Amino acid sequence: MHQIKHGSVLEVDIHGMTASEAKRGLEQLLSRADKTITEVRVIHGYNSGQVLRDMVRRQLKHPRISAKIISLNPGETRILLK
Repeated sequence: MHQIKHGSVLEVDIHGMTASEAKRGLEQLLSRADKTITEVRVIHGYNSGQVLRDMVRRQLKHPRISAKIISLNPGETRILLK
């Protein structure tokens, strides 16, 4: 899972992971993320990333998640944090 921090936004690329690996990794990331992080931009891909996209948008749950925003980029989902 590749991560890049841009100020208060953390960009995470989950290409090449299984849905269960990505879910576990994102849950750990959300639990450990600094309180200054207000958004996690998850790059899951579009063509072969539909399983990952659906996991992020439908199955990923965490107490820090306040909203999920479907990006104009179909290969990306934005997660706003509390």
